[in-house]
Amino acid sequence: MFKKDFDGGIIFTNLKDSSIHTHFMRFEIDVYFLDENKTIFEKTTLKPWKFYRPKKQAKYILETKKNKLKLEIGDKLDFI
Repeated sequence: MFKKDFDGGIIFTNLKDSSIHTHFMRFEIDVYFLDENKTIFEKTTLKPWKFYRPKKQAKYILETKKNKLKLEIGDKLDFI
């Protein structure tokens, strides 16, 4: 939050709620919602000051700068 730019990615785990917001952000982000198998089941792009809740609970959420990664629904990720 409050950054003018962002070049990496953030993975959230152990979620009680999969909803996210981009309050206080200054740029668009791509958000990937993953299941327990680390498979992407939903993707969205959010502008600053928006709120989003996926259709089902995610096990992991990956946030990146818009168009940073070319991932699609059904892709399986591997991370430690």
